[in-house]
Amino acid sequence: MATITECRDALDRLSDNLARADDGVRGAAALDRSLSCHVTDLDTTFTGRLADGRIRVDSAVEGPPPAKAQIRLAMTGDDLVAMVAGELNFAKAWAAGRVRLEAGFRDLLRLRSLL
Repeated sequence: MATITECRDALDRLSDNLARADDGVRGAAALDRSLSCHVTDLDTTFTGRLADGRIRVDSAVEGPPPAKAQIRLAMTGDDLVAMVAGELNFAKAWAAGRVRLEAGFRDLLRLRSLL
């Protein structure tokens, strides 16, 4: 099972990957939205912002998200680490119910190129 530190590192790597991405992906990630990622098996939620094509993690709290972020993710720590490492396809994991993504319809349309 992935640790909280490994999950935080994975979010930092994802942020770095977004910053280095091509223009199409970077444009899709150029939203300014609050973000939460609930790591279900650790019952920990990382909160922060997706802004300027990067993810900024502000805090990690026990339990489910303390407030409703504009973009909400939920998955196990192992799935988070595997997706960032390129070992698990987001779209397949989402379709299989291993990952939950909740956001407004317009945000989902913009984020689809990231998936």
